[in-house]
Amino acid sequence: MHNALMESPQEDPVPSPEDLIVAVEQMIRYVRQSARTGGLSTAASQTLARLSREGPRRLTELARGEGVSQPNMTQLVTRLERAGLVRRTADASDGRGVLVAVTDAGLEVVARRRAERALALQGLMRDMTGPEQRATTTALLAMARVIENRQDTSEEHRT
Repeated sequence: MHNALMESPQEDPVPSPEDLIVAVEQMIRYVRQSARTGGLSTAASQTLARLSREGPRRLTELARGEGVSQPNMTQLVTRLERAGLVRRTADASDGRGVLVAVTDAGLEVVARRRAERALALQGLMRDMTGPEQRATTTALLAMARVIENRQDTSEEHRT
């Protein structure tokens, strides 16, 4: 970690932005690795979670949202479809288009993986002091709110 964390014990160290990024990356990696249901890759898990939150999407939307190429998303969706976790359906608004939707089995996998990740996060927080738990809860919820607001704003600019 950054030298700011090595300061004398009397002073509260001020973590650098790099220190915070490392901490976020460690937490995400730890929590992500705790989800074992379905044996899914991170990309597959994120795609299923997106479909469960946002509903059916076109492949192009999924690829853009996940930051991958359309051919890569097509391959991923094909694997998820073979596993019975998603299905392709005709887009009622455009007969040429295809929508990808999560299946009931896919929703079950998403729910179980989310529960596994929640247990992992709970385990981490159990090892914190009361003030650390409250600060972490406040910080995570504040970050989620800011991210959601930014996404809402960027979606408004796209339309």
